[in-house]
Order: sequence, then structure tokens, then C-alpha cells
Amino acid sequence: MAAEVSVDSRAPIRFLRAFPGGREGGALMTGATVRESVKVAGLVERARVVRSFVGAVLGPGHPCGDDAMLLASELFANSLQHSSSGVPGETVTVTVTTRAGAVRVEVADRSGPGVPELRPASEDAEDGRGLGLVAELAARWGWRRRGGQIVTWFELQALLQPVQHSAVSVRA
Repeated sequence: MAAEVSVDSRAPIRFLRAFPGGREGGALMTGATVRESVKVAGLVERARVVRSFVGAVLGPGHPCGDDAMLLASELFANSLQHSSSGVPGETVTVTVTTRAGAVRVEVADRSGPGVPELRPASEDAEDGRGLGLVAELAARWGWRRRGGQIVTWFELQALLQPVQHSAVSVRA
């Protein structure tokens, strides 16, 4: 049985840092549709790899870069905590798709007993804010079941605006 849930919210945009040793350009420079995936070991210390991968796909200077890396890292952490992808030997797959000023990141894990659900976190809680960040920063987010996996995703919209130039004449 396939199920998909989607939530709309707003999308402030920021920037990204370069992927260490990574490639130049990325999605911002090409203007083409880009879709890349990586399978990562289900280990907490691999969150850095997820952030670097997302940053490399988007490329230096992408207006959605910082938000995409943060939210991908949050979904990766949720996958480890709430699914069987966090047990030794298991993996999480991260897919980044960009086109026409939009970025979609999908995080696929071995589904656990529940489904992604936005819940309020208590003020003194040390966790429980990941999906809240996703809901706040993403234009849309949701999840779907696919086989024995849950794919949680978010979309960001780049508000790319042309730089305004003006000429000023100065008479001596």
C-alpha cells in the first residue's frame, strides 16, 4: 500500500559552503535538472557526509544550500533514530534533485514502526525539533512508503533575482 503525506509551509533561502575537495559549479551553475543519490552507512558520524553531498550537488553559492544541508542532516538523524537504518550494517539513501530554482531532497530509510509526524517539542527537550525545522524552512515536505522503506522529503524554492546595476554619471 503506497501512502504519501505532504505539508506546505514557507521557504526562506540562504547560501551554502563549498564541498571540501568537491567539484565546481553544481546545480546553480548548470541550470539543468540534476538528480544524484548517495547510499550512506546508518551511522551518526556519517551526517557530515550527507551535508557535504548535498552541498556538492547544489554547488557553491546555491541560495538553498545552507537550508538544504541542514534539513537533509535532520532527516538523516531521524532515519537513524526512528527506523532500522540505524542498526549496524544498514544504510540510508539521500537523493537531491534540482530544477528551475527548486531543490528536492529525499531521505529513504528502512521503515520503522511509525511514520514521520510533526510534534511539538518541550522547551527543555534536547531533541524533537528536526521536523519542526523542516516544516518551518521548506516550501513543502512530506513522506511516502515505498516497499520496505519510508522516504521523507522536502522542497526548497530559490528566490533567484537578477542583480540590479545602475550607472551614475559624475560631471566634473
